[in-house]
Amino acid sequence: MQTSKSSYPVTKTDEQWRAELSPAEYQVLRQAGTERPFVGEYTDTTTEGVYACRACGAELFTSETKFGSHCGWPSFYAPLAGDSVEYIEDRSMGMKRVEVRCASCGSHLGHVFEGEGYGTPTDQRYCKKTISITRRPTTTA
Repeated sequence: MQTSKSSYPVTKTDEQWRAELSPAEYQVLRQAGTERPFVGEYTDTTTEGVYACRACGAELFTSETKFGSHCGWPSFYAPLAGDSVEYIEDRSMGMKRVEVRCASCGSHLGHVFEGEGYGTPTDQRYCKKTISITRRPTTTA
């Protein structure tokens, strides 16, 4: 498990992040907050596309790895590329979890869980906050 980087390719001041993000986006992405389950626009969508960090636009997940976990937030079984996210040990809330952040800007995306019994190739559930990602539909030529 890797720890938080000291610098990221995309760096901005706190004031810049606050100016560019809505208060709710800032609370989740920059302060590791959460959103209520079952309220996000991507929770149950099956539209093809690439899911990117809402803060910096880095591509993180694809619809090919998205699955219905029925947990209230979008779930994926693997990131787009191994180095597109970083993992941080999270001992908040009285338990040990693994936080997932955008490797390009350090924004909080959610957590990853293992061994829950989902029939996915990795036995992992990357539980993402809808407010932390944006979907770019796949276009056909």
